[in-house]
Amino acid sequence: MTHPAHPSAPTPPNGADRTLPRTIRDTLPLALDVAIEVAKLNGVCIRPIELRRFDTHTGTNEPFDIPCGTTSEAKCPPCAQRNKQLRKAQCREGWHLATEPIAEPQPSTADQRWLIEFRADVQAKRDAAERDGEDLTDWDEAITGIDAEINAAGMRGTVTGGRSTPRRSRSTRRRQDAPDLPKRARQNTTLGRTFVTSDGRVFRPSLFVTLTLPSYGKIRSGQGVPVDPASYDYAAAARDALHFSKLVDRFVQNLRRVAGYDVQYFATVEPQKRFAPHLHMAIRGTLPRAEIKAIAAATYHQVWWPAVDEVRFEGEHLPIWDERDEQAEPYPDGQAGDYLDPATGELLPTWEEALDRLDQDEDAEPLHVVRFGAQIDVQGLLAGSPDAHKRIGYLTKYLTKSLGDPLDLDEDEQEEEAGPARAAINQGRRDHAARLVEALRYEPCSPTCANWLRYGIQPKEAKPGMMPGRCRSKAHKGEHLGYAGRRVLVSRKWSNKTLRDHKADRRAWVLDMLGLPDDDTATDPHRYIWRPVSAKDPTRTPLAVRLLRGVANRHRTRARLDELRARADGRPLTNLSATTALGEAA
Repeated sequence: MTHPAHPSAPTPPNGADRTLPRTIRDTLPLALDVAIEVAKLNGVCIRPIELRRFDTHTGTNEPFDIPCGTTSEAKCPPCAQRNKQLRKAQCREGWHLATEPIAEPQPSTADQRWLIEFRADVQAKRDAAERDGEDLTDWDEAITGIDAEINAAGMRGTVTGGRSTPRRSRSTRRRQDAPDLPKRARQNTTLGRTFVTSDGRVFRPSLFVTLTLPSYGKIRSGQGVPVDPASYDYAAAARDALHFSKLVDRFVQNLRRVAGYDVQYFATVEPQKRFAPHLHMAIRGTLPRAEIKAIAAATYHQVWWPAVDEVRFEGEHLPIWDERDEQAEPYPDGQAGDYLDPATGELLPTWEEALDRLDQDEDAEPLHVVRFGAQIDVQGLLAGSPDAHKRIGYLTKYLTKSLGDPLDLDEDEQEEEAGPARAAINQGRRDHAARLVEALRYEPCSPTCANWLRYGIQPKEAKPGMMPGRCRSKAHKGEHLGYAGRRVLVSRKWSNKTLRDHKADRRAWVLDMLGLPDDDTATDPHRYIWRPVSAKDPTRTPLAVRLLRGVANRHRTRARLDELRARADGRPLTNLSATTALGEAA
């Protein structure tokens, strides 16, 4: 019989008391797990990246931990939540603006104008050398150097602008099965209409729009799984998800044509229960609901890609990579060889050749046409209203989760289901996601996708080792379910701030509250040298120590903020944290 240890008996330094029964020891939490849990509760990154800062003035090295910065809650909840709060601030700041958030370009300086004149002279000499058939290498290198100096002098973009290669043109004629769009005269503004009441009050409403994809088959209510998986159109669902970002771009273009002003938006792409992506969009300004629905109905995107209805290579019968001879034939852009038919040795057509054949075929049809579904929700909102605040939270609700997560229903949705019924629903959702991933497996996701080899076409920028069904794009992974685009879409004139600017605003606020100087401006920018610490470095600080260090720093920062708030409100400093109390006692 095992007796409990005496209370005065020392506990082993490397674990729990070994005299306790094993069944009890196994129920005790691991110290590292508790440290991770405490870090989460305090908003500290649980995957900190360790850097060492070398001071060139004093010759000392200091360790610093920076957050991993992930947006996925499954990887690091504190960092994901921090990014979510930044997105909320970004959405809130630009939604209901009453003044134009446009920064006027600064006037050019004499040095900038001289550089442009010098660039013009060099370009003229380069053109003359080209006419005379001379070698242009030196001239091109000189022009590249001058362009770099132009950007360093405080000018954006390039002098020539435009694309380096011509865009492949397509017919701009609208499809006969798409309704025409109304048009308004263009106004140079990013603000919407205002409405004035009889008593002189001015209202500037904005819109919250939700757009979805069409139906692919009947879905069980509240579960998101098809009633009949055999009749569910997984191929169309996969292609719609792959090209959903292009459809959103077309909608924004059509919206601006109809609205007559430079419409600004903050949009997020979220997963539906059926795992199809749909769009939530905050729009500055307002349009009639009927027009928004008409714009969505008239929006489409045609995918002009080669046909994929004939499988030419699969299983063990796959194309063979043939390395090119650089001396005999120059390499095309990004491609150093060709794929051959293993049976005949025939070269497979390149991506550009396949598109040329498609252009020459007068009866060709697009591979796929993406459209929005019939479910369109349009709501008008006013600045500062509870509904507007609620919609900001709704816009960012699922930003910390992937499109394929969670596969299980939320606990609130499972209250009415219990036991075997709940397990059956969750298993059905997993099976539904698995079938969609399988439909995406051999579907080409981009011109560079390895799946084109399955249909006898060399991918763009082909390289050795490519195999159909093994494309590394995230579109084919279960976490994304076909959608590989950005989850947050923000127009450039939304608030005239980038996400980095919003981070800088929060940092400046904290430093100001703590009464600390901004190191970026108060110190020499060349004083410190930052170096990452390799995972193989024997002197690397253990993760547990870094977590404890982060929690202690967070406690000190919060205690200092609480102290400053108490002094500003005239309250007594009675609720000091343990860390602050220890510091004052010392």
